[in-house]
Amino acid sequence: MLIWQCKKFNELSINELYSIIKARQDVFIMEQDCVYADLDGADHECLHLFATLESDDLNTPHLNIVAYLRIVPPGVKYPQASLGRILTTSQARGTGAGTSLVTKALEQIERDHPAQDIKISAQVYLQKFYKSFGFKNISEIYDEDGIDHIDMLLTRT
Repeated sequence: MLIWQCKKFNELSINELYSIIKARQDVFIMEQDCVYADLDGADHECLHLFATLESDDLNTPHLNIVAYLRIVPPGVKYPQASLGRILTTSQARGTGAGTSLVTKALEQIERDHPAQDIKISAQVYLQKFYKSFGFKNISEIYDEDGIDHIDMLLTRT
């Protein structure tokens, strides 16, 4: 069972922030062998949606975050709202956690920014996954930090 939380940056505990950064590092830098500047200055403006396992002790120095993304408000990265740093850990892949993660994020954006379009920079191999939510390709494939990406847009207006 997963426990879902969505918090503003200044609402995150030190343990939660550490665990988020660790999960992002483990997936994007270690697993995908991609050296890039993860801490890009945008986290302070975003909502952070994440899931931990029900058995986690919330007072330990490191939570076991198994799914995470940040919801980027319009005007921070793109004119539209955006989802970024989307990940599931190897422990959660194939369990539906990724689908739940994106579904919950889209619901949150609808509450905070009704009828707002959503733009993402998606890893190319995940296009089919994002298309299942209604995202459409809006760019050619491009290299971002050594990984093929494509811009996708979910039109909600």
